[in-house]
Amino acid sequence: MPSPAPRRRRRCSTRAPGADVFGDWASPGGETIIPVTDPDDVSPESEKHTRELDDVADREELRNRFDMLLQELRVSLPGVQVLTAFLLTAPFSQRFGELDQWGRRAYGTALTSSMLSVIFLLAPTLLHRLGERRARSARLRWSIRLMIAGLFLLGVALVSAMWGISRFVFGTETAWLLTGPMLVLVVSAWLVLPLTLRRNTVTTSGDR
Repeated sequence: MPSPAPRRRRRCSTRAPGADVFGDWASPGGETIIPVTDPDDVSPESEKHTRELDDVADREELRNRFDMLLQELRVSLPGVQVLTAFLLTAPFSQRFGELDQWGRRAYGTALTSSMLSVIFLLAPTLLHRLGERRARSARLRWSIRLMIAGLFLLGVALVSAMWGISRFVFGTETAWLLTGPMLVLVVSAWLVLPLTLRRNTVTTSGDR
């Protein structure tokens, strides 16, 4: 009878006792293999601050953030443009001459703030097109600052226009009653809420 074919020995790697997914592993020869980097110790690019991003190494992340910022500007600009167009045409109305000194001051504040808001909100687009292409991180930082300044000026224009129109139509007392809650809402939604979420995120990251 022919002799049976020799059985093949299956080789398998053994895992060191107590080793977790990112811990030490044991090779078949008994040697310990240690991973070079623990993934938990590496911060994703999306969680880095803008100052920490490199112009060359993180250019893809910088490009994505700039695209997102431009999308946010596309949402903000139509509202600013409508308000500015209204303020620019208001002096040509028949009753504009009836405004007293405080009414004209409110109108001047709203008009100036809205015009400056348009300038600041359009600046990132020109900075993206005309700025130094390799200074990606600096362009992104300045674009964020310009956008925040433009939104602040937009808030000033909204509150000033609200107070001036309400005072002209309803009187001074009613104007303050209508403008006060609006001012609180603008500060809460545009300033307090983002800063609160940012502080909670930083606290949570620090506790890990």
